Amino acid sequence: MAYIAGVGNTRYGVVEGSSTTSLMTDAAHAAIADAGLALRDIDGLLTGYSTTLPHIMLATVVSERLGIRPTYAHSMQAGGATGVAMVMLARLLVESGQCRAVLCVAGENRATGQSRDQSIQTLAQAGHPDYEVPYGATIPAYYGLLAARYMHQFGVTGLDLAELAVVMRAHATRHPDAHQRQPITVEQVMASKPIALPLRLLDCCPVSDGGIAAVITREPTGEAKVRIRGAGQAHLHQHISQARDWAAMGASESAARAFAEAGMAVTDMRYLAVYDSFTITLAMLLEEIGFVRRAGSGEAARAGRFGREGDLPLNLHGGLLSFGHCGVGGGFAHLVEAQRQLSGRAGDRQASNVPTAFVHGDGGVMSSHVSMILERV
Repeated sequence: MAYIAGVGNTRYGVVEGSSTTSLMTDAAHAAIADAGLALRDIDGLLTGYSTTLPHIMLATVVSERLGIRPTYAHSMQAGGATGVAMVMLARLLVESGQCRAVLCVAGENRATGQSRDQSIQTLAQAGHPDYEVPYGATIPAYYGLLAARYMHQFGVTGLDLAELAVVMRAHATRHPDAHQRQPITVEQVMASKPIALPLRLLDCCPVSDGGIAAVITREPTGEAKVRIRGAGQAHLHQHISQARDWAAMGASESAARAFAEAGMAVTDMRYLAVYDSFTITLAMLLEEIGFVRRAGSGEAARAGRFGREGDLPLNLHGGLLSFGHCGVGGGFAHLVEAQRQLSGRAGDRQASNVPTAFVHGDGGVMSSHVSMILERV
């Protein structure tokens, strides 16, 4: 067995004077304290990558900054799925006896540490060097293509997507560390400026500074008693031009492996933590995995199903769309919120009766999928 013993995060948004290492170490200290441990107890370290500090040995840089000497340490890269992937590996490390306590940490000053043009250039690496990048496509453009095709195929509307943005913002208003906390309406989403049609500004996540961390142990050490019950991955393509079926991008395969290991099903999940870099990302993932029917995400949002008192409470921290996106730390925040919901420590955001949770990370352009099932013990 493996437990998410402690979690911690910094404020997300524009954090002047921050750096990758300061954000990572602040979050790490918070997670270690939350687990009831000390720095000397950490013998494993996994870090995400950072576009503002592209060091080839980031894990040892962070180890040095923290003043620890882990027996196992390295960085990982799986795009937005990296946070969940780190925890999946940490689970294997503690269950095998390789480590006693593994710190998983991500952070980046993506809002203040690079210019707009630098950010665009960095993110362009996700595109195919021959078939995509030369045509000037950006990450929003790729997701705009996904949205146009998916909307045509299944009848999703812009109003459906706007409902998801409104719900995520409503959730973020309750989180003191969220990047964007001002409520929005469907009308405001639809009136926001075009970015990559059919996606508009409020269909897209903000670029944030932020740091986040979790400590994985073989036995619970702090107040939280949250166990990792199952996990799975799927990787069907890297570049969107090479994808074969845009209605089956790998999320359902990843989820099926996690459910099979956990001995559970979609209907057993009482909390959802699903990647939402764009509104179309969230709709496609929810629908492919089977939490709602095809083209049913907007309807479910309007019906209140994704709220604290709904039957499928979803991303109650605000998700990437409103809590914020600081690279690896964006998707990782979904898992951290799930741990807090399961342990009953989410304050004003707390949903009732949350014994199980489903977490899903998506990297690239729906390229890498990592799913995880958590349960309260």
